Amino acid sequence: MDALDRIAAALERLSPPPPPAADPRAHPAYVWRDGVLAATRAFVPQPLDRLLGIDRQKAALVGNLDRLASGRAAQDVLLWGARGTGKSALVKSAVGAVQAAGGDLALVEVATLHQLPALFAVLAPVPRAFALFVDDLGVDDPADARLLRSMLEGGAEARPANVRLLVTANRRHIAARDIAEQDSAINPRDSIDDHLALADRFGLSLGFHAIDQDQYLAIVAGYAAAYGLSYDPELAVRWATQRGSRSGRVAWHYIVDVAGREGVAL
Repeated sequence: MDALDRIAAALERLSPPPPPAADPRAHPAYVWRDGVLAATRAFVPQPLDRLLGIDRQKAALVGNLDRLASGRAAQDVLLWGARGTGKSALVKSAVGAVQAAGGDLALVEVATLHQLPALFAVLAPVPRAFALFVDDLGVDDPADARLLRSMLEGGAEARPANVRLLVTANRRHIAARDIAEQDSAINPRDSIDDHLALADRFGLSLGFHAIDQDQYLAIVAGYAAAYGLSYDPELAVRWATQRGSRSGRVAWHYIVDVAGREGVAL
């Protein structure tokens, strides 16, 4: 028996059992990983007022999530547009704002579409609202596009009533434009219509666009004021120029650099 016990222990070390699932009613945010709902180690989103230049998007998303948390009709949401413009940050901040106002809403981050049906089964009986966050989605496989349409349109894998999808993408046409090229029998016009049809399955579509220099510096100034930092506008512009982009993400990276040089922890 000792030999068998040692073999069993060795096998467990090679392939340990999955960790116990977190209580879906107890935490503000989760990650769905390997078929298990795990609580995030820390969920500290930026305050909404620190996200500048996207007031319309903030109001629309917070309003939609507030309706979801209160059990009213709510939309699935596509957040699309230029990289670094605050799509992912807004998702987390909007969920945090609804929670701070007393809404019983949790964020669940999901890596791929194929993980969603199993997650739906876990969340459907829970008396709580869930915002399922799929970040940086690009649907390059026609099968993935069909799966997403089924989830959004009430097919066999449709999400339950207490769940809505929040999807970010760098383009509105989240299906790959070359799907038609995979089958010469597909008319290009039909393929374009298919791209639009998939994006149109989301009841709420929020666009994010590149910002100008003044708005970029306003974001830098907002971060600097929030953390008690001083900054040089000329250096901030040079930082963005060297990276070939002006965005909220670039502004944050500049502030992290300033804080590091000043010995401030963020």
